Amino acid sequence: MFVGICWLFLGVCQAQSLHGTLKDTQRQPIIGANIFWLKTSVGAVSSETGEFSISKTLESTQLVVSAVGFISDTLVVAENQHHIEITLKSENNSIQAVEVQANSSFKDKENAMLNEFISRKELTKAACCNLSESFETNASVDVSYQDAVTGSKQIKMLGLDGSYVLINAENMPFIRGLASTYGLNFIPGTWIQSIDLVKGAGSVVNGYESMSGQINVELMKPDAEEKLLLNAYLNHFGRIEGNAVARAKINDKWSTNVLAHASTLQNKVDLNNDRFVDLPLYTQYNVMNRWKRSSEKMMNQFGVKFLSDVRRAGQNSFFEANPSPLAYGTEMNTQRIEAFAKNAILYPKKPYQGVGLVSSLLLHTQKGFLGNNVYNGTQKTLYNNLIFQSILGNTNHSYKLGVSHLLDSYDESFADSTFRRNENVLGAFVEYTYTHAKKFTLVAGNRIDKHNLFGWQYTPRLHLKYDVNENTLLRLSAGRGFRVPNPIAENFGFLVNNRRIIGEALRPEVSWNFGASLQKEFQLLARKASLVVDFFHTNFTNQMVVDMDRNATEIYFTNLNGKSFANSFQTELSYSPIAGLETKVAYKIYDVQSTLAGRLQERPFISRNRFFINASYTTRRSGLQFDATIKWNGKQRLPLSHNPLEAQITRFSPSFATLNAQVSKNIGKKWEVYLGGENLTNFRQLNPIENADNPQNPHFDASMIWGPVVGRMIYSGVRVKFK
Repeated sequence: MFVGICWLFLGVCQAQSLHGTLKDTQRQPIIGANIFWLKTSVGAVSSETGEFSISKTLESTQLVVSAVGFISDTLVVAENQHHIEITLKSENNSIQAVEVQANSSFKDKENAMLNEFISRKELTKAACCNLSESFETNASVDVSYQDAVTGSKQIKMLGLDGSYVLINAENMPFIRGLASTYGLNFIPGTWIQSIDLVKGAGSVVNGYESMSGQINVELMKPDAEEKLLLNAYLNHFGRIEGNAVARAKINDKWSTNVLAHASTLQNKVDLNNDRFVDLPLYTQYNVMNRWKRSSEKMMNQFGVKFLSDVRRAGQNSFFEANPSPLAYGTEMNTQRIEAFAKNAILYPKKPYQGVGLVSSLLLHTQKGFLGNNVYNGTQKTLYNNLIFQSILGNTNHSYKLGVSHLLDSYDESFADSTFRRNENVLGAFVEYTYTHAKKFTLVAGNRIDKHNLFGWQYTPRLHLKYDVNENTLLRLSAGRGFRVPNPIAENFGFLVNNRRIIGEALRPEVSWNFGASLQKEFQLLARKASLVVDFFHTNFTNQMVVDMDRNATEIYFTNLNGKSFANSFQTELSYSPIAGLETKVAYKIYDVQSTLAGRLQERPFISRNRFFINASYTTRRSGLQFDATIKWNGKQRLPLSHNPLEAQITRFSPSFATLNAQVSKNIGKKWEVYLGGENLTNFRQLNPIENADNPQNPHFDASMIWGPVVGRMIYSGVRVKFK
């Protein structure tokens, strides 16, 4: 087992914990308040009794506490302080018998980057069985199915595929490489403590691969508030899921936790009667064990993760005891084991200073087939990131610098093609932060990486934030991104057809991202409201282009030969019109174009216009919570059709809307039951598989997916917490 040294900036690792209680001026507990360390993603939510527990960090000693209906407060916590009692005053300075509810997600006003923090409370607004379902109530991330057979989901940010988003688990690489297609299913929702989401160019500290944003998932810690957390889930299609998170304190220094997950679907669902199952049959087992040692000058964390995921899909006849050789089917068997270590040397007399190393070791195997095409893939990854943080004179000038090392070994084969490469990347980075009188913040970073295959790579990034006044912020950002694509592993959804694959030697993808945003808080009918307006432009100097428009029987994986860009505009209003009610309304416009089939045109399967509304209402006395989300998707351009009558015209999908809703109820302090539904509008894409009656036909295609494949889904579940 390798051991590293890690500090606590950006929530990478935690030292000791701070425990506390949060009450109003009438000494009543404030439920669901957000508590977080300033300029970090380390946060907590107050319980039904107003209690909370939050891990200390090296980056900040300032604790921010906010709750709707109360005046937010920022407190300085002493180094040796481990307990605190906090009292918040009502916004209108009058004591009223009102329900209190904090925002479950919020934009960090102190961060120079457009950073959104998503708490556990936000995640419970929906079933949130895994990471792919954690963004159902979020306006910035779009989630959809990739095809009509495999059931794999993809996310999009700023109008670009999830492969352009750097997705980490506790600031260690997670969804990349061979995990690109199915990886969103590999983090159970019950394991997630919080999600940190950055739009646009992120920090150079975390690497060079983020092009449209960064997502960091924080998992439940050994010093979490609950000793045992259980969750059981069932939907009417027959999907069953169970989760458990258990922690134990060994002594004053040592603690541990075990996170376990099991889920399965073995019921064949074919609602559109096309003789293909609408959802893959699968079984997944997932377990993680983490150990933590804390002392005044040292923190050690290490652990292991193991995943087994087997998925089968295809025609109904494929699942028979003796299936016909002509029956179309897919199978993917994923085995994944990972070890990690995060240790920190602490400087009690210099809380602004730290030095650390984050390390992880991964073995990922993926074997299966898509129709007659056999796939085998193995990925081996070793990652180390060494960081030092300190100040220049005073805390207005701080910096982070370090070195990183990435070893990647890929060995893939698909049909009659083989893809092998070994990457060895050694990099160095520095990031400087300047803060002036809480009015202006500058974050300038640069990294240089020596890639054994593609030479020197430079990644400059800049973030600016100007506080016009206490309630109005302006941000600007710019940065370069670089990544090496994996054409097969990242595009299984485009391969569920009989198209002939045509490719060429691919160069790394390189992009520049520029962004601007306005964040403003104001009073609307004497209630707090927040408006965020942002625009981002991503321009590719090279890109792996997946071209389905040249020929209806072929798919091309080529380097960019022309232009490719993405423009994203979003406006989002958050408002609490009455106590206990949170609402979010957002509208997005995407302009995403690439050179396809020799001409610049809209990229397929992207809605130019999107509308989003979410409402959540909580009653304090009855313990009931009601949540609903409506999403409207505008028309999408579709690739070249097999149908000769449609071959010469530009095809578009119709617009459609979906509704998700859930009601949950707390029973005492331990139990919570929930009942909900997804796609309650029961909208389905008609005939999602072209030539479904004859998979041997050269025009068979299950990749033309623009809307939901399955209709209405009802689910229920229970959560149990023991403290």
